Amino acid sequence: MAYVRKDAATLTATEKRRFVNALLEVKRRGEYDEFVRTHIAYYASDGERGLRTAHMAPSFLPWHRRFLLDLEEALRRVDSSVTLPYWDWTRDRTTRSAPWTADLLGGNGRRSDRQVTTGPFAYREGNWTIRVNVTDTEFLTRDLGRRADPIALPGKKDLEWALKESAYDVAPWDSTVTRGFRNRMEGWGTGRGSVSWRNHNRVHRWVGGSMLTAASVNDPVFWLHHAFVDLQWYRWQRRHGGARYRPATAPGSGDAQHGRIVSRHEKLPPWDVTPGDLEDVSATYRYA
Repeated sequence: MAYVRKDAATLTATEKRRFVNALLEVKRRGEYDEFVRTHIAYYASDGERGLRTAHMAPSFLPWHRRFLLDLEEALRRVDSSVTLPYWDWTRDRTTRSAPWTADLLGGNGRRSDRQVTTGPFAYREGNWTIRVNVTDTEFLTRDLGRRADPIALPGKKDLEWALKESAYDVAPWDSTVTRGFRNRMEGWGTGRGSVSWRNHNRVHRWVGGSMLTAASVNDPVFWLHHAFVDLQWYRWQRRHGGARYRPATAPGSGDAQHGRIVSRHEKLPPWDVTPGDLEDVSATYRYA
């Protein structure tokens, strides 16, 4: 039977406690740091050589869907009642709303060094030392809303701008495309600075701190954010009935994207699954 992923703002005190405890146990076992390593390893950009899977590519959505499932499976091995909650950043938009509460993810970082000092993932609690990073920082950092140069979270209009797109993705299948649901959701825009960050990307910028790097998994909000992004893919699929992952076939040898992206029925590293396999997860989970 499919389990249910809930809005973080609706979790009971018991549900929040069990989710947090399961995360801390996965961290204690050393499993969590492997998730950070995986994300760093597969964080490749347009400008790099070789295959792109996690970002700036059509597989952005199925790659993270499988990644979330892996973490969720690890949590449920600890506590079978736990599922990944999602953070609706179109509604819970302040630094004190869900999920930034002391009984869930804790709050903002302090001004001096952006270190998170509240909640269960604060360094001083002794349970969340960052061991895998792109810097030598051992504590979780946040700069919610970017205090020195404020930006706003995406809103409902930003999501609608993405959801109304009928094509999943379009050539050249990278960060430069202005059409297609995938990149409108991932959020690589034109221009410079804040205006170029849309939806998914803008949320990473709004949270700041640890969420700004390839090691963004070090902040547990990564999972709640991507669960909400995954929910949008689910909604897009329902709105555009029959619309599939694209490209259906791999670009030819003369195409600049040949060997650089994953088509619908090709294996999606590091797993033995294809994007097509991940289009329908209704037998595994659903959203409340």
